[in-house]
Parts: sequence; C-alpha cells; structure tokens
Amino acid sequence: MQTNHNIILTHQQIQHKIRRIAYQIYETNINEREIIIAGIAENGYIFAQRLKTILEGISDLQVILCEVTMNKKSPHNTVKTSITPDKYKNKPIILADDVLNSGTALIYGVKHFLDVPLTRFKTAVLVNRNHKKYPIKADFKGISLSTSLHEHIVVKFGEEDIAILK
Repeated sequence: MQTNHNIILTHQQIQHKIRRIAYQIYETNINEREIIIAGIAENGYIFAQRLKTILEGISDLQVILCEVTMNKKSPHNTVKTSITPDKYKNKPIILADDVLNSGTALIYGVKHFLDVPLTRFKTAVLVNRNHKKYPIKADFKGISLSTSLHEHIVVKFGEEDIAILK
C-alpha cells in the first residue's frame, strides 16, 4: 500500500518561518538582556538552536540554550533540563518544539519550569496542528494546520529541511 506524503513546508519556507519567529521573540523581549530558549529534544532543540543563531544575528540579546528531555509517552516526572534552575530563575523562557499536536510535551515542559520564578514564559512551535488535549497554546508559530487525527506531521531538519504531512 502506497502512502501519500504531502510537503507542507519546504526548506526555504522553514527558514523564513524560523526567522519570522525569531523577530517576534526579539520584539517580545526587546527590553531584556538575556533569554533562555529551551528546546524539547530532539527536533525542538534543533529548532531552538536555529532560533538562537538568528536572534544573535539580529539583536544584542544573550541567548542561553537549554535542552529539555522527557519520555513523551509518559512525561509525568521525566522532564529534565540541560541547565540548572538557577540559570533560568527570574529570566524569560521560550519553550520550543517542532510540532504542537496534543500539547502533552509542551504542558509538561511548562510544568517543569514553573517550579522557579520567571519573568515571562512563552512557547514557540514550527507547526501547530490544533489537536490539543491540554489548555496550551503556541505564542509563536510558523504555520497552523487543521489535519485529521490519523495524519502525522514529520519535520526533518538537515541540509534540506522539510515538513511532511503523512
């Protein structure tokens, strides 16, 4: 059985959307000296790295990267970060992931960071699927799609980035 794969974002479109999100993050944090971009492993962290690169090119913000790891099938009490809470205490955080589907990864990521006082907390996703089962939203998003629950979106980062709807 052959399955159809539809390209929803090309390499150039992904680059454009990441750049636009970086500008939005900068505008939101214009009065800050330092921000934390926390990317959910694997693709969310790659997305966070790319945001950091652009932000450093367009602003004088000091951007600290944080990798967020969790068991996405059972995220309760499995969230870990690559930096300690004292590094992000009283600072603005952007939690980044490639695709917002049910909201499970983002909500548990948010929960983890809320144990420490922050100045601001926002979320960024490349693709928002609108199938949330938790009350979480993407503050910065590349594209919003209405898809069926049976469809799946894969973002492949590399030399030629691509987002595919399966």
